[in-house]
Amino acid sequence: MNRNEYTLRRIFLFMAAALITAMAATGAMAANPCAPVAANPCAAMPGIDSKLVTRPAGTSLFKGDPASLAKEGERLFKDQKLSTNGLSCSSCHEDNKAFMPGFAEPYPHFVAMAAEMGKVKSVHLDEMVQFCMVAPMEAKPLAWESRELAALAAYVGELQKKFQSKVMNPCAKQ
Repeated sequence: MNRNEYTLRRIFLFMAAALITAMAATGAMAANPCAPVAANPCAAMPGIDSKLVTRPAGTSLFKGDPASLAKEGERLFKDQKLSTNGLSCSSCHEDNKAFMPGFAEPYPHFVAMAAEMGKVKSVHLDEMVQFCMVAPMEAKPLAWESRELAALAAYVGELQKKFQSKVMNPCAKQ
């Protein structure tokens, strides 16, 4: 690379860094409320009482038409009124954000958030909904027999069926 190319490259990198800094300072870049930083509502939680988010033995979950539950769940997924802090499920999970590759695994399965915050080694889908209600959304868990919990679980189950991990394994056969 000759001296002129080197100088132009340095100017370009400086300008790009300045533009990104200016956008971040003015709020032009959307903040991810679930980013792994101190402001992350999950990171701020000291821990969760696993009894709040673990389905009691013998509980009968609400049963209904799966399609209508999923439709209602989609509406609830975007509803900030479920939380005490203005977050909705979609605040963290819009366009499959904040779902880890393990989200594609059938429930029950290990979820790092549940293990770290509630010392729970394996969760069912409805229990994971409850974790999100209590931790990032800072709300009380939904009633286990409630239509709302069944609807959110149904919708998240539909998201799971369509989930494609953003993490690519270059060694895997395509």
